[in-house]
Amino acid sequence: MKNISRIYLRLPNWIGDVCMSLPSLYATLNTGCEVIICAKPWAESLLKGIVGTQFLSLSGQWNKDREIIKAHKKNNPANGKSVGLLLPDSLTSALTFRLAGLPSAGYKDDGRSLLLKWPFDKPSKNLHAVESWYHLTHCALQKWHLNSAPTPEKTLILPLDRKDTQKAEILLKEHRLKAKTFILIAPTATGKHKGKDKVWPQFAEYTRHMREQGYTVVMCPPPNEREAAFRNAPDALCLPAVGLGVFVALIGKAALVVCNDSGVSHLASLTRTPQITLIGVTDPKRTGPWSTTAHICGSMDHWPELDTVIKLSISILTTS
Repeated sequence: MKNISRIYLRLPNWIGDVCMSLPSLYATLNTGCEVIICAKPWAESLLKGIVGTQFLSLSGQWNKDREIIKAHKKNNPANGKSVGLLLPDSLTSALTFRLAGLPSAGYKDDGRSLLLKWPFDKPSKNLHAVESWYHLTHCALQKWHLNSAPTPEKTLILPLDRKDTQKAEILLKEHRLKAKTFILIAPTATGKHKGKDKVWPQFAEYTRHMREQGYTVVMCPPPNEREAAFRNAPDALCLPAVGLGVFVALIGKAALVVCNDSGVSHLASLTRTPQITLIGVTDPKRTGPWSTTAHICGSMDHWPELDTVIKLSISILTTS
């Protein structure tokens, strides 16, 4: 298909997944086409530093979202042809784009082939989520005669909005914190993995020990996780909740991030800050942090010992 000028890119629905889809977003931007990001409303605050995109907030309800996309197409005529690229595997995402009049590319999962103009098989190889979404993106761009690199970059990159960086700096000043002098922990994780809790059970002991060693331990949970964060790490300095962009800027100013295998791990991957991702019930081969500064501690069936995490933390802090 030639003469494509606009790509409607449907991003995944979770924070970590949106982070891991960034190489796919950049690949579409590098084609020179107009890119319309279609995602949950919260993603706009995370991605607003990326230049050259428009953002459509979707509800996840196909009947509402198709009208949002149709209205955008009608009110903003494209210079050429418009296509859709669906990173989620859901049936509703394919149905939404189809009923909005967008010929779309996506994986065949969940019986979506009849709704897709360009259905692709998932690779047989067990790829990391970053690689899997990028493979789909590369296949679609090739089909549309648009250029893209065959593999994603080894690190994730997110340009931050200048105001978010300034807000993070003000937050540190208000709490008498200096950049690169504190440990940022994330002692919560939403949901369960196969019925098992995804939170490392020794955050409280870790916080107390690191404070006794002279380190400042900080956390900045969202409002709905604040109670759990206090319960899991009562001795940590708790900062007020901030937006996602400000939180990433705050991560970038930490000396070390210690977190579960959760959205925070992937947000930390957007910075150069070293992180320790604590594994106890999940498989990092598929959804672990896509970062060269991440340290995986633990295994799918065994949480790391407290002493192991402490020694690794001090090693990172004294050598970085």
